[in-house]
Amino acid sequence: MNTEAVNAYPLPSRWESFRVAETPAEYVFHRPRVYLETTIASYLTARPSRDLKKERLQRITSRWWNSWRTQFQIYVSSVVIKEARNGDPDAARRRLELLEPFPRLTKDSRSRTLASRLIEGCALPPNARQDANHIAIASIHRMEFLLSWNCAHLANEHLADRIREICSSEGYSCPILCTPQQLLERYENGHLP
Repeated sequence: MNTEAVNAYPLPSRWESFRVAETPAEYVFHRPRVYLETTIASYLTARPSRDLKKERLQRITSRWWNSWRTQFQIYVSSVVIKEARNGDPDAARRRLELLEPFPRLTKDSRSRTLASRLIEGCALPPNARQDANHIAIASIHRMEFLLSWNCAHLANEHLADRIREICSSEGYSCPILCTPQQLLERYENGHLP
């Protein structure tokens, strides 16, 4: 047996044959960054609704989640986690389990300032403070989408232009505020939300 050849080209260990080489840069693609607002976790983890409208939203949310979630980098915030803890303890546990794996974005002085400007500039009611916080946190962390079923203050086409103007005037880029249905249409049919 030629020991020089064996030493020069040793056989791989039992575990080395299972190693995966690093993905070459040409195969790595950009995954859009999505801020997941609390309503998404609620629809995904709720028991099937008897209300036809809610059941439809649950189906759409599940479809996006099961078909497209892996195409995005998903983020949540401490505001989302705080909201997810509210309500029925069993439902809260399911929401928190769903949200656990995702990185958390921080709420800081910049997001508080932007949230205040959004409330003033969009004439949002005081109870919309958390909605303004979602937009502000997503904006300062450069999210590309904010996904929500809250169409009163977040995914509201009548407020979207004003929200973008305020974010821009403060030096931030506002994410696209949309529902899972709009995001599905964008990616499956090429329509912009």
